[in-house]
Amino acid sequence: MPAASDRPGAAAAAAAGGAGPGGAAQPGGHAHTNRLAAEESPYLLQHAHNPVDWYPWGEEAFERARAEDKPIFLSVGYATCHWCHVMERESFESEEVAELLNRDFISIKVDREERPDVDRVYMSYVSAVSGSGGWPMSVWLTPALEPFYGGTYYPPTDKFMGGQLVVPGFSTVLRRIASLWSRNRQDLKDKAALTLAQLTEALQPELPPDSAPASPTAAASPSGPGGLPLFGSSLAAAAVDACGNDLARRYDGEYGGFGGPPKFPRPSEINLLLRAQQQLAEAGDPLGAERLRSMALRSLRAMAEGGVYDQLGGGFHRYSVDELWHVPHFEKMLYDNPQLASTYLSAFQLTGDRMYATVARGVLDYLLRDMTSPGGGLYSAEDADSEDPHTLPPAAAQHAQQAQQGEQAQQGEQAQEEAEAASARAARTERGGGERKEGAFYVWTRDEIMAVLGPELGPLFCTVYGITEEGNCNRSDRSDPHGEFHGKSVPYVAVQPAEAAAKLGLPFAADPPELQRRLAAAREALAATRAGRPRPTLDDKVVTAWNGMGIGALALASRALAAEPPEAVQRLFPVEGRPAAAYLAAAQRVAEFAREALWDGAARRLRRSYCRGPSVVPAFADDYAAMVGGLLDLYEAGGGRQWLQWAAELQAVQDELFWDEQSGGYYSTPDPSSPDADPSIRIRIKDDYDGAEPAASSVGALNLLRLADLLPVRHPEGAAPASPAAALPYEEAAARTLAAFTARLTQAPLAVPQLCCAAHTFAKRPLRQVIVAGAAGAPDTSALLDAVHAPYCPDKVVLVVDPYDKSDMDFWATHNPAAHAMVLAHWEKAGGKPGATAFVCQNYTCQAPTGDPARVRAMLSQQQVPPGARAQAKPFTMPGL
Repeated sequence: MPAASDRPGAAAAAAAGGAGPGGAAQPGGHAHTNRLAAEESPYLLQHAHNPVDWYPWGEEAFERARAEDKPIFLSVGYATCHWCHVMERESFESEEVAELLNRDFISIKVDREERPDVDRVYMSYVSAVSGSGGWPMSVWLTPALEPFYGGTYYPPTDKFMGGQLVVPGFSTVLRRIASLWSRNRQDLKDKAALTLAQLTEALQPELPPDSAPASPTAAASPSGPGGLPLFGSSLAAAAVDACGNDLARRYDGEYGGFGGPPKFPRPSEINLLLRAQQQLAEAGDPLGAERLRSMALRSLRAMAEGGVYDQLGGGFHRYSVDELWHVPHFEKMLYDNPQLASTYLSAFQLTGDRMYATVARGVLDYLLRDMTSPGGGLYSAEDADSEDPHTLPPAAAQHAQQAQQGEQAQQGEQAQEEAEAASARAARTERGGGERKEGAFYVWTRDEIMAVLGPELGPLFCTVYGITEEGNCNRSDRSDPHGEFHGKSVPYVAVQPAEAAAKLGLPFAADPPELQRRLAAAREALAATRAGRPRPTLDDKVVTAWNGMGIGALALASRALAAEPPEAVQRLFPVEGRPAAAYLAAAQRVAEFAREALWDGAARRLRRSYCRGPSVVPAFADDYAAMVGGLLDLYEAGGGRQWLQWAAELQAVQDELFWDEQSGGYYSTPDPSSPDADPSIRIRIKDDYDGAEPAASSVGALNLLRLADLLPVRHPEGAAPASPAAALPYEEAAARTLAAFTARLTQAPLAVPQLCCAAHTFAKRPLRQVIVAGAAGAPDTSALLDAVHAPYCPDKVVLVVDPYDKSDMDFWATHNPAAHAMVLAHWEKAGGKPGATAFVCQNYTCQAPTGDPARVRAMLSQQQVPPGARAQAKPFTMPGL
């Protein structure tokens, strides 16, 4: 079984104290230990020693609320949420507040990352009644789980402006709600029931039109079962154009990105622009294509040169608070970084500019260095907050430094557990007097940098990365509105290295490789010094969806980065200089962890997460979709056929659990009537927004389109599908998924840029099928796979076939007979040993097979002439073979 984290993390917090409810002093020195101490979620464990009598989400809490007829206070957050920490310190650690909560309410704490289903339902309510949402989310429910009041963060005391109350304090809200419940509870219950009914109706998915097409561009849509329209290639192309135009209107021509601050690095927007520019180029509009292309690339460069990218340690922070991409909100999330790495790899494939490859490496090397569990899974996040080393008492500072240096490396299971508990205590030194501040781990004074780097490298680093005596967080009014970073600097690329070195008169100014080595040495020295500071808390749970994203990014990197000249790949910290193939091995390790720790093969079900053990929470639609997508990437990179087979199995389970039989697409949770459903989830939601994480239907539609060309025979003769939904041909399920969101795609495509990417793939069908046939792992096979993935070519699928492996050939004979026949004929014609060969096929015809990687790159770099209309589904044939 995968090992536990060996870094200070919230999941180990419970090891420092006992478990179980109650207010008496507990082992480990805690005055309180509540039910959350028995949970797996790092966020819940952070609250295990509050005086609040917290319950996890579940029947025990609901039953008590019903029995005592008390309202439920639901608090939702996540382990690295800054304002969640603030509200905990101000309110949930307060004995006075706890007395109010424990007397008048049943208090439930939920980790939104572990239970996104709970979060979706009640965030929909909070957003509907207040016009906005966020975390921490605070909602009051009836014992029937119907919401009647809600908001986000509440300060500990009332806030006044001009003598008027503008924000009630948390205690004031608790007293008022308790009073209302005491006097008018039936009225509150009736209104809450009506509110939930109205919200349920509002969140029901729209049915696709059952007669005329939604727009003139949809006229070519064929009909599926029941007369439902599928989807038309012209409508798909129009959605891509419309989304690209919407992004162009929001483009920040001065600083890159889209819209004003705060600026989020939303990878799906860049993905869409790269596809939209390709569509324009193929349609004969090179100027329009260049316009969109430059927006995408300029935004990627601006993000990479800003402080939102951790210049010292690699990886991206959550977002930039200013318009400059400079001062970030400092938390680092797993779901951001693999998506961004994949997008930078796409830019490298498109342009050949190694800057994009370097950023992708910096992201992935950060994940492998700092965010990988001993068992191979990828951790969820690092906090924005950490103890300011200048405020730590001497003993606490020494303790933190010892923990950081890994002195817990002792022999024996018991010693290891004790060491992890000590590490956890050191990680939460606000209990011992250290003041937690956002960004404390990441910001610098100029004197600190000069003390580490000395008189030569110090001025160079400070010039390149904009470090000044007065601090550099004053570049925008939005960068530091509260003066928290006065005198501090966040490194960003202020001056290009060659210009800075020339300005300083350094002897290596005209030697770019040496200049890069010097700067890398400076970054590494500063990163080593930074590692001695109290580190932000690690959210060490492994989330299935985000690990699927990680698998995909690592797999793509293993082939796309092979295009870099070998002599140019070196260790330039935070880049480790790994050979491209090392990323494939890393992707395989993550996938193996997922299959071992997150998959119950006997029950054919994924779990949502893993921390000290597999979570009891089952996976959701986005977990299945992201994992399927990552496994397809891993297979196409040459990771092995077993990952394609597991992807197909997971797709069948996703269809069984989440498919909308009425209108297509995927709900986030199972059918309420099924044994897999949680009856406490009162609304079944189908996400139609690609935010920080793309919606399950957006990812699922693209997965289905890829599977349609990889495995055109979904159910071989005699093989029964797992469910009626899984019986649908992949292509038809993809078309119905896109059709289910016709209104979104035509009226608000900017809300679903990743779904627009799926629409682009649909419009390009038939996709280019690239078959790489050769001995698994052989150098010539690997060279062809590198060539296949070198160009930017999102309209392809890759079949990796081993003609020397009978089981592999039997698999393809069953699931893709045409591909099998082509490979077999070529091998027989060549006497059984022709060497690795690539076949590039499109529009049901194939170009001459070749073993030349350069020829493969050239073929896939050619623009595809868009088909006049979507080809009807038919068996793939290889003329002349």
